[in-house]
Amino acid sequence: MPAKAPVMFISHGSPMWAMDPGVAGKNLGRLTERFSGLRAVLIISPHWATRGLQLTAADQLDTIHDFGGFPEPLYRLRYPAKGYSQLAEEIAASLQKTEFSVGLNDSRGLDHGAWVPLMHLIPNADIPVLQLSLDMTLSSGSLLELGRALSELRNQGVGIIASGGITHNLFDMRPEPSPPVAYASRFQNWIREQVVARNIESLSNPEKLNSDYKRAHPTAEHFLPLLVAMGASNWHDALEVLKSPIQYGVLSMESYLWQAD
Repeated sequence: MPAKAPVMFISHGSPMWAMDPGVAGKNLGRLTERFSGLRAVLIISPHWATRGLQLTAADQLDTIHDFGGFPEPLYRLRYPAKGYSQLAEEIAASLQKTEFSVGLNDSRGLDHGAWVPLMHLIPNADIPVLQLSLDMTLSSGSLLELGRALSELRNQGVGIIASGGITHNLFDMRPEPSPPVAYASRFQNWIREQVVARNIESLSNPEKLNSDYKRAHPTAEHFLPLLVAMGASNWHDALEVLKSPIQYGVLSMESYLWQAD
């Protein structure tokens, strides 16, 4: 087991990514060994948006197909992840000592923002998974603080994964294959620059500092998990940028890995 578990931000794109790994899926597949032997993985996804934090507490997690209008074979896919109820209780108790409280949910499974990237990253489903909801009442600063609170788990062999999207405008999607739309490329490049520089102030205020933000993110939920990842990582981590072609003209599939040297 690594001395300190890694942190990731993964752009999860369309649910069809489950059936067509492409470059982004292969990028995650190259990292499987980095997660080998971890005690567990905690993943946060924008597709479980709540008021107040919730954490999965079942020992077996269902695969939630929380989408419609896709080919029937996609709905037959399952990711047979095991949960970890004892660890969920430990995490809830630990967060109670900070400004955060979390409710345990023993009926929730994994939505596609969680199980689709995990299919590529941990294909054998041999590491327990916990999913944390995205509390939409939290400010940018509080999401960073949540990441910092969760970072303590890295020393206990728990990897932290924030799933979302560098860009996420479903209204602008083009049929594949389509060239990248200019604003999506510009915003992806800007975010990469801020992440590499760990410019957390800029990442906390993209709507004020980047004119492409509103079009890249008509709603914020796919961007916000990046703040949790920034909080859970630190200057001492080595950053790896996982570049991948923009899909459907506007959906960035770029991801980031932070790992202790």
